Amino acid sequence: MRKLVVSEFVSLDGVMEAPGGEDDYPHGAWTVPYWDNEVLGAFKTAELEAADALLLGRVQYEGFAGAWPQRRGDPFSDKMNSMAKYVVSSTLEDPSWENTQVLHGDPIEAVAVLKAEDGDDILVAGSSMLAKALLRAGLVDELRLAVYPITLGEGKRLFDDAGRNDLELVESTVTPAGVNLLVYRQNPNPPTVGAHPFADE
Repeated sequence: MRKLVVSEFVSLDGVMEAPGGEDDYPHGAWTVPYWDNEVLGAFKTAELEAADALLLGRVQYEGFAGAWPQRRGDPFSDKMNSMAKYVVSSTLEDPSWENTQVLHGDPIEAVAVLKAEDGDDILVAGSSMLAKALLRAGLVDELRLAVYPITLGEGKRLFDDAGRNDLELVESTVTPAGVNLLVYRQNPNPPTVGAHPFADE
């Protein structure tokens, strides 16, 4: 059984759109000034090294496929280019990025089949609609968030319709620029409903 990991850059108000400036979003590239190789770079490298497959929505796939094949010769880029990629799409045909397979049919069923196989982690990066669908379906084993000390006020959000998820914080690191690197897993023992501490006795 493989682990499904969703990894996202998010602002304090939950926006995940265009962290690297990928589209016409007015606040694009909002993550760039906060980057550091020692802490944030190591966080992203570790999650990639633990995975042997990328799972992406079509829009995120096309953004990656237009950028990563041009980058070669370093371990991170070489891993991105050589690893298996699975794309959830009903419209993508003849994908050009190496080792890409389009998942047809019901995406939740297709991902469940992938998870049941032997292998390393399956990594979802970006892909807002797909990430939220996987959270709603209860298929996400680990949620990795880089939470930036910035509010954006508008844009695609990760949790606006992701449903309820009871999570357990298992790792927390703060970068020199104040980015919180948080790792959550599904909480097998969520708190139960009890008396509110300020309720009248």
